[in-house]
Parts: sequence; structure tokens; C-alpha cells
Amino acid sequence: MSLKQRILQGGAYLILRQGLGIMISLGGVLLLTRLIGPANYGLYAGSLAIIVFFTTVGPFGIDIYLVRREQAPTAAVYNQAFTLLLLSGTGIASVIFLASPLLELWFGDPRFIPPLQALLPVLPIQLLSVPAIASLERNLNYRAVVSLGLAGQLLYFTVALGLAVLGWGVWAPVVGYYAHQALFGVASYIVAGLRPRLLWSRELIKDIFNFGSSYSVAQWIWEARILINPLIVGRYIGPEGVGYTNLAIRIVEALAFVRRVTVRLSVVAFAKVPDDYARLRRAMEEAMGLQVLAVAPLLAGFAAIASWLVPALFGEQWDSVLIVYPFIALSYAVNAIFNMLMSVLYVQGRNWSVALANIAHIVLFAGGSLILVPRLGLLGYGLAEVIGLASYAVIHVQVTKIFSFSYARSLPWLVGFAPSFFAPFLMYPWFLVAWFLALVTTLLPRQRQQIREYIGYFPWRKT
Repeated sequence: MSLKQRILQGGAYLILRQGLGIMISLGGVLLLTRLIGPANYGLYAGSLAIIVFFTTVGPFGIDIYLVRREQAPTAAVYNQAFTLLLLSGTGIASVIFLASPLLELWFGDPRFIPPLQALLPVLPIQLLSVPAIASLERNLNYRAVVSLGLAGQLLYFTVALGLAVLGWGVWAPVVGYYAHQALFGVASYIVAGLRPRLLWSRELIKDIFNFGSSYSVAQWIWEARILINPLIVGRYIGPEGVGYTNLAIRIVEALAFVRRVTVRLSVVAFAKVPDDYARLRRAMEEAMGLQVLAVAPLLAGFAAIASWLVPALFGEQWDSVLIVYPFIALSYAVNAIFNMLMSVLYVQGRNWSVALANIAHIVLFAGGSLILVPRLGLLGYGLAEVIGLASYAVIHVQVTKIFSFSYARSLPWLVGFAPSFFAPFLMYPWFLVAWFLALVTTLLPRQRQQIREYIGYFPWRKT
């Protein structure tokens, strides 16, 4: 079986499961936002973004070490990881709590602080699930991982929506998130069959941090982009602005869910042929095409009906989501292509090259937001997303140092569908022109052949 087949067929199960989770999430968010409104949702979403960022930073490469370690981790390794994560989570939560007065001064709005402080105890709880999930992933038990995630989602929305109906406002999703993480953490250890204990070994600690440090740093820098919404939009527009932007991001992430699965599989698949540059190049180009083809039409389709769908589903008070949606959609569509280039750099051990590109992205995105959001509001945030795309030039240059490659399988899809993302801004006849361009792209012989190739590799087809 070819590498292309393994990427597509190996991801079919995860795509279906991920799709189910997205449906649950969108349905829950739809009801939750209508019940608690933009301001309360923004206060929760802004606080949660800070927590999520530090749950990415908090493992300090421990998750990478446990999953990619050549030898199977022993009970002692898992216990050492558990101990380090407990210290990390508690320490980070304490620092954020002590920094609350500074955050309140930055926001200029005391309403942001109580939900953030209330969510801090969840941080160590969430980090402590890392060893159990790593154990399940090493055993390729993705069914259990996904099932636990779905169960946690259902509990979260059951609790959050029930409390929202009772008028709990911002505290409804906060309590729901506690329930979600408590269930996920406890159940993950039960399913993995681990019994965590405290342990301290200098040799293990040194081994853990030496293994995944460079990869983790690159990831930390990239994840810092999620702080731009709460810290910059929250400061200059307020919690409502955070709510509008977060909902737009949630919608785009839901439509682009395939991207997350293919990135996850690409690193594993590319690692099978790290030194065979011809095969690696072909696999990367195929994956780039698949990524943008799976993402761009869905983003464009939603944009076509967003002007009446968003107010119909979420209420007229959420109309401002349409201001930032096109720009976020464009950012995710471009990222769908360059994610594959990043995966190649990771496989080649060029983690610091990715870190350099991510630094450039954060500087451009955050700098653009600081300049434009105070002047243009939500439109400024959207334009800053576009400015940040220039950082992908660094990724392109780094990969060309390994081998030459072509965008022929991916760029036409992006060029053909990107104008349709801006349908909420387009008036007649430009709306029709944008969709005519997308239609022409789909009907081109090379693109039609590309679609047939991808369909032919899915499991429900005979091979």
C-alpha cells in the first residue's frame, strides 16, 4: 500500500469520529451562545484561551517524550511524568493567580478576572491526563481516546446548558468545563490501566526534557496566537469582541476539522520515508492538495449562506461574527497547505526552523493586531490574520533547502475558492463572480482528476 493510501485510509476512522465531535460541539455552542449572550461567552472564551495555552506549554515536552520514546515507558517513567505535570500545573496556575492584578490592569475590565481565576484549578487537572492519553496513543488505542473526548464533550454541554437555562451566565460553561476535565482525567487513567504515584528521578527528568524540548518550543510559539484574541481584542473591544472572534474561530475549526486529522497522520507517515526525498516530496504534495481540497470548499460554502445562517442560528446579536469570518477562513485555508511543509521539517529534525517561522508569525499577527484592532476593531483583527500569513515564506525557504517541490496540486484550489470566503462582504454581481471562479476551478481537467484520485483511496472503495 502506498504512503498516500496509508494517509487517507488510516485517517478515515479518525475523520468520522472527529466529525461527530464537531457536530456535538457546534450544536452545543449554538445553544450556549444563544442562552448566555456575546459578553458572557466572551468572558468565558477569553479565560479559557489562556488556560488552553498553558495546558499546551505546561507539559514541557513530556507528552512528546512519552509518545515517541523508542522503548515503551515503564511505570516509573509514567510516575515521573505525573509528578512533573502536577508541579508544572500547580506552579503555572499559581503564577497566573498572582498576576491577576496585572491582567486586570491590562484588560481595563474587572469582569475578565473571576472566570479566569475560577478555571485555574482545572489547569493541573488537565495536565495530569497527559500520561494516560500518551499510554493509549502508544498502544494505538485511538478509539478510546476519541470516545473519552466525546463523552467529556457530552457531559460539558449537558452541565453547561442546564445551568445556562437556570440563568448562571458565564458560570454555566465554567462549571461544565470542570465536569468535562474531571471525567476525562479519571476515565483516561482507568482505561489506560495506570495507577499514578509520585516519583523523583534526576536521570529520568533529564532524559524527558532533552527529548522533546525543541519540538515543544516550536509548538508553544505557535499556540501563543490563541492569546491574541483575549489579550488584544479583549483589551480594545471588550468581552463581546472576544466572543465574536472566538465563535468565528470555532466555526472555521469545525469546517476545517479534517486538517487536524491529516496533520496528525502526516508526521507518522512522513517518518516512514525521511531519507527518500522523492517519495517524501510526492507524499507532501499529495497531502497539501488533500488538505486544501478538504477545507476550502466547506469554508466557501458556509460563507455563501453565512449572512442569513448566523443570525438565524445564533441570533442577530452575533452578526459581527461575519466581519472576521472571511479572514480567519483564509488563514486556515493557507495553513492547510503549509502544515504539511511543517510536518516535513519536523520529520527532518529541523524543529528550530519551524520555531523561527512561528516567531515571525506571532510578531506579524500580534503586531498587526496591536496596530489595527484599536483603529479598525474586529476588521483590524481580520487584517492582522492576513498579515501573519507572510511568515509562511520562512517555511517555504526552509523546505526548499531539503528538496524542490510544486504547489500545483494545492494552489489552484486556494486561488479558486479564496474569493468565495468573502461572500458576506460581496455585493451582486461580485458574489457570482467569486463562485464562478470556484466552479471553473472544480471543472478543470487536472482538478477533476485529482478529486477522482482522492476518492479512489478511501476505504469504502475497492482497491
